Amino acid sequence: MEDRAAGGPCPFLEVTVEADAQAGGVPFPGTVLAALFDGAPVGVTVHDTALRYRYINPAQARINGLTAAGHLGRSIAEVLPEDDERLEVLRTVLGDGEPREITFSGTTRHREGTRRRFWRGSYHRIEADGVPVGVLGLVMEISSSRHQREELERARSYLTMLDTAATGIGTTLDVDTTCRELAEFVVPALADIATVDVLPPDIGHAVRPAPPGVLRLRRAALAMTARTRETARGRFQGPGEYVDYQGDSVVQRSLAINQPVLTRPTDAQLSSTGPAPERAAAYRALGLHSMLVVPLTVRGTPQGILGLGRVGSSPAFTEEEDLVVARELAGRTAVDLEHARRYAHERGIALELQRSLLSEPRGQHPHIEIATRYLPAERDVLVGGDWFDVVPLSDGRHLKVMGDVMGHGVEAAVAMSHYRSLLRLIAEDDLPPHRVLERLDAMVERSGLDRAATCLLAVVDRLAGVCEVASAGHLPPVFIERGPGGARVADIPVGPPLGTGYGAYSTQELPCGPGTVLFMYTDGLVERRDEAIDVSVARLADLRMPPSGRLEELLDDVLNRFGADAEDDIAVLASRIRTRPLPG
Repeated sequence: MEDRAAGGPCPFLEVTVEADAQAGGVPFPGTVLAALFDGAPVGVTVHDTALRYRYINPAQARINGLTAAGHLGRSIAEVLPEDDERLEVLRTVLGDGEPREITFSGTTRHREGTRRRFWRGSYHRIEADGVPVGVLGLVMEISSSRHQREELERARSYLTMLDTAATGIGTTLDVDTTCRELAEFVVPALADIATVDVLPPDIGHAVRPAPPGVLRLRRAALAMTARTRETARGRFQGPGEYVDYQGDSVVQRSLAINQPVLTRPTDAQLSSTGPAPERAAAYRALGLHSMLVVPLTVRGTPQGILGLGRVGSSPAFTEEEDLVVARELAGRTAVDLEHARRYAHERGIALELQRSLLSEPRGQHPHIEIATRYLPAERDVLVGGDWFDVVPLSDGRHLKVMGDVMGHGVEAAVAMSHYRSLLRLIAEDDLPPHRVLERLDAMVERSGLDRAATCLLAVVDRLAGVCEVASAGHLPPVFIERGPGGARVADIPVGPPLGTGYGAYSTQELPCGPGTVLFMYTDGLVERRDEAIDVSVARLADLRMPPSGRLEELLDDVLNRFGADAEDDIAVLASRIRTRPLPG
């Protein structure tokens, strides 16, 4: 760029100094203006009454990106066509003589002309013998401070976003919920459309294999702005559906290099997003012009991808800000997803193990009617060690078992299977309930099993019309009579949980004739955080047999009434002596 040397005379001043003031000349010698302003660090301009440049110092010439000679005799509109705002201020100052300051922005012919710049200007009218002859302008560029302030504000905004994400994403141990929280968080704060696709789970139902070279992901979440949603209605695969990505797609590339990919997609790239040609048409209909694909990866292991898009008039994604924030959000979410996957994997194994043990088939007894239910807790609660069992004894009797291993997860389910196997082994000796508990407690202690358990045993003698009950730290059974008698919660002695080695159990004999229902349960049915356990158990005295008299319907009623807000697994068992034995 060509600049005039500081301190040198301005060639046009030699002309204007002799010009007639009324003809628009500026009545200052060129040497005076040059001496005063050529070395000034701020921009200085002098305009005549037609607002043409009559003087410009080197600082302002550099700001405008044009030589001093290129300004002379030309108006602001000719040099800076977009500077309408400042031009109006100069006209006002020239008209009323009141000095004015203004902050204005725009682009110039400077080499950074594509970047918006900011200035602060002060303008004063010049007079000769009381006659306005021009305007003096002093201009200082404030772009750096303005941009720094904007960048600081954006940084603060993004930090606030990340802080909010820490409490708004990953609130549960459910994969789909975490993905939905991420998608809804970034729209509209960071994108107009967001998708979260995850790798299919390694347990559960089988997924149809993808064609060679195609990556098949499960869509876990989809979020859009309201404006985008109207245009995209019915055009995109929603949560729960599987999406195929071709080998040359940005999704596969992002996962392969384990880095975000920022792109302005072409039609070919849009088409490669999936096998269906209508996918590209859907993106074009939205006006998608900027895409950011971020891998969800933990310690090199991919969990899925976060896809972000901007449409219409939204600005394109930037590497300096948007990509950095999206990568940070994706990294945090990937950790949450890994935890959720581990939890789902462990919970799935524990649940399958527990169900397989509880559903082991046993033949019907001609004299005893039995119904059971097992209800897992909510999805964000680990499966526990609840179990029930019915073991045949001599003389047509059965040993009913209800137990609860302390803790949750696979370890609790495995421990439950050990307790169940040991108890069945001991029951073969046909001992009283308290003796069964004593031997079981001793065997558990010797075996090194490090999980305690509560257990309730009941043996009904149909001929004598009595029920022998013993408890190892378990809640009492309930006896439900038909008719006005209703239900009664048994008052029985309770010994220590199994696995403690303390023993000291006792058997209580209670009346239990034909038609009386023995109801046994685990603490998940009645235990609530805001209520004493004794109060919760006492409510079981309100249980009544349904009009049909069916045990299955009784258990349905119990779970509907008490299981809706349960925070732990529930196991229930109801049994009674048949009034009419099944035919042999």
